[in-house]
Amino acid sequence: MTYDTIFARSFSRYDQKKLGYGAFLGSLLIALSFSIVFKPYLGSLPVLNMRMPVDVGLKMLRITNSYSFQKLRGGGIRSSMATIVNETRSSEIEMVESETTGTKETISNGNAIRSSTTTVINNKNITQQKEMKTLCHVKERTEFCEMYGDIRVDGKTSTVFMSADTMLESGSWVIRPYSRRGDEQAFKRVTKWFIKSGVDAYETPTQCDQRHNVPAIIFSTAGYAGNNFHDYTDIVLPLYLTSRQFDGEVKFLITDKKPWWIKKFRKILQKLSRYELVDIDKEVNVHCFTSVTVGLKRYPQELKIDSSKSPYSMKDFRKFLRSTYSLKKENAINMRDNGGKKRPRLFILSRKSTRAFTNTNAIAGMATRLGFEVVVTEVDSHVARVAEMVNSCDVMMGVHGAGLTNMIFLPENAILIQVIPIGGFEWLAKTDFGEPSKDMNLRYIGYQIKTEESTLIQQYPPDHEVLNDPYAIQKRGWHEFKSIYLQKQNVNLDVDRFRITLLRALELLHR
Repeated sequence: MTYDTIFARSFSRYDQKKLGYGAFLGSLLIALSFSIVFKPYLGSLPVLNMRMPVDVGLKMLRITNSYSFQKLRGGGIRSSMATIVNETRSSEIEMVESETTGTKETISNGNAIRSSTTTVINNKNITQQKEMKTLCHVKERTEFCEMYGDIRVDGKTSTVFMSADTMLESGSWVIRPYSRRGDEQAFKRVTKWFIKSGVDAYETPTQCDQRHNVPAIIFSTAGYAGNNFHDYTDIVLPLYLTSRQFDGEVKFLITDKKPWWIKKFRKILQKLSRYELVDIDKEVNVHCFTSVTVGLKRYPQELKIDSSKSPYSMKDFRKFLRSTYSLKKENAINMRDNGGKKRPRLFILSRKSTRAFTNTNAIAGMATRLGFEVVVTEVDSHVARVAEMVNSCDVMMGVHGAGLTNMIFLPENAILIQVIPIGGFEWLAKTDFGEPSKDMNLRYIGYQIKTEESTLIQQYPPDHEVLNDPYAIQKRGWHEFKSIYLQKQNVNLDVDRFRITLLRALELLHR
């Protein structure tokens, strides 16, 4: 205050007035100069639902040069991708470029931040006019990337180039397009795919050899393909979830292609896509799309669609299967309405090698006396024939194993009976078939066998830990557990004891 008073006294009132005008005009000139010099770098800075200083803009979007998904058993994940949005971390980042304003928006946690779209790549100014999105998801059981823009797929190098991307920094991802994240054993067989965007996409420019006007989905038929359970829970159901929205207007680019797998599920593939399959690993041409998804969507649970988070449900999936294979029976028999005119059909799933029934004829005879029409057969890779057989039945029974996955073809309100061997299978039996059956609108009955019903009693003495402490075997690892309880064990059902289970099934069919 003292300094201001002394300064003011050094001038007359008239001089002070002139000095004030001069200072005001000088400030305007300085502000105008700054706006002219820095205008190209400021872009548009709209007011959002928050206040921030200008220099926060570049800090809001930071993506490291390498983004690789490292799979760890037990569901853990490590990533070198660091994303800063609203000073929080997120496993997903979505970038959208506006067609009208020429600005780029980074959307995360419901907020949008805009910045200039003009960037310099190889000494060239590139301004994008198309809508552009890059969104990579890391889920508990899967990982997949969805891209929109100028997308180029090079099968020779297993690389997808996001050429339209104008990210402030380069971005690259490594992904295995198979829906069983965290399972290193399965992933050993799956080809790694590289996704490059921003500056990285221009470092190795690719010539577009073949353009397509429909979206594409890249997925693998490796992993545990060939096991009926994994065929459906890891590939078929995730493929349905990912592609159904396109109503057939989508191309499948298959990596690690297995001809026998394609043959097995050809009808389903043709129902989901109207186009010829592409063995992308053998393609010499670079294929260009405006939309590409690498990897498949799925939910953490086996054979599950969470209808609260998806426009589809397991009911929709089963309806899709009935349509695909022209299955006639939509609902299981209702004995109350039937009046005893028709016998319910019981499908006994037979196995030739392990976990097989050793007294199938005795089981079938007892079931017939109870009033069932019994069908005994072993399933194979001919899906259409298996689907028709299973769909014609009201009750399906079998020992825990991949063959029970064919319950997806049972009619509504049918009954699944899972025979659970000894060995601590309870949790696995519930996870693989017990819980999934509920979402399929099936009635589930679990039958836990006694030690006397296992053929392992013929191979080990009564006091052996294999018979008395299966959890001790589990602690030694999966391979030893599998070699004993899955590969050496068959089931000799106590027919009188099991009779109660079939009576329970008949009771349910009267409801």
